[in-house]
Amino acid sequence: MGVSLIFKIAAVGILVTILSQILKHSGREEHAFLISLAGLILVLTWIVPYIYELFQTIQTLFAL
Repeated sequence: MGVSLIFKIAAVGILVTILSQILKHSGREEHAFLISLAGLILVLTWIVPYIYELFQTIQTLFAL
């Protein structure tokens, strides 16, 4: 996992936070929720391969 992935996640977090605040203040809480959900799904798609690799490493380490 590189530093670039951490910066990408931070950028998405900042962007989602700003957009959510703007949408909440304009009275569109539903859209703010959908933006937050989309940001979460985007970050999870970046993280899932690393979690899979971690579980594979643990499995080979303990020979399960």
